[in-house]
Amino acid sequence: MTFVLFGVSLLIFTILMTFSPERRAAAYISSPQQVKDIPMIVKQFGLDDPFHLQYLRWLKEIFSGNFGYSVVAGQPVWDAFWKYFPITLELNLFTSPLIIIIGIWLGMQAGIHYNTSIDHVTRIFAIIGWSLPTFLFSLIVLMIFYGYFSVFPPGIISDEYTLFIKENPDKFIQYTYLYTIDGLLNGRLDIVWDAVKHLIMPVITQVTVVVALLLRVMRSSMIEEISKEYIVTVRAKGADHRTIYHKHAKRNALIPVVTVAGWLVAFSMEGSIAIEIIFTRQGIGWWLATSAVQLDIPVLMAVCLFFGLVYVIANLIIDMLYAYIDPRIRLT
Repeated sequence: MTFVLFGVSLLIFTILMTFSPERRAAAYISSPQQVKDIPMIVKQFGLDDPFHLQYLRWLKEIFSGNFGYSVVAGQPVWDAFWKYFPITLELNLFTSPLIIIIGIWLGMQAGIHYNTSIDHVTRIFAIIGWSLPTFLFSLIVLMIFYGYFSVFPPGIISDEYTLFIKENPDKFIQYTYLYTIDGLLNGRLDIVWDAVKHLIMPVITQVTVVVALLLRVMRSSMIEEISKEYIVTVRAKGADHRTIYHKHAKRNALIPVVTVAGWLVAFSMEGSIAIEIIFTRQGIGWWLATSAVQLDIPVLMAVCLFFGLVYVIANLIIDMLYAYIDPRIRLT
């Protein structure tokens, strides 16, 4: 895990160093009048030092908890991260279970009912979900549910509740900064429902786009398992439908699916960028995109490291699930 994160940090820093010192110095400029000070800024921050010195200096700051200052957020990167992270986390807490449950169930049904109407409909759904770009599908969902029917609004929470929470910190305590959970903890079901309404469009979009690949992998894996000899033997012994498909075929079909599911859950957090921008949810994805446009380098470095950590943790969980699903695999 440590070596992977080290490799990610080295790769990110190497890409950053392809910019000239003057270009990287632009990240420290907040007004046009400061352009003339670029040479001084380069010297002040050591942007023309050798690669290894700049990299070691950056690592030292990271290990000391200093990720730099975010121009976009107007505060240190570490503080800004905990401001934007709950917004992304709340979305993924809703989408991740749905992606896994719907993807595995639909894929299993398509595999069991291979080459029937159920299989055909499921395949069309998967093709549409996987083919449409996230930003395009987001715009379609926004147009339908907000533009035509005005049932589900974009954003995070209504302005009236935002104002109430800001002006009454003693009446609404933000334990987790997740509005759905904090609303429950504070006994404010109206705020919970309002937060859920704002989540419906992003959840529909992210689940539809991400679940398509998991569905296709589960379907292919299920079809392959059903055609194997041990399933033929189980059928010959007179086993019922549930025993054949759920006890034997499903368990073995899940082994390759676990890898894809873990990666997709990690990817869904990273892939929230387009969704957060279109549905005006100021989370990690929105922060990253805005910082990239404004060349807010400390943010780009920190968020890329965070995504690297997410993928490392996802791989660790996948390895543990392998041992649970397949008894032949042992943790070492």
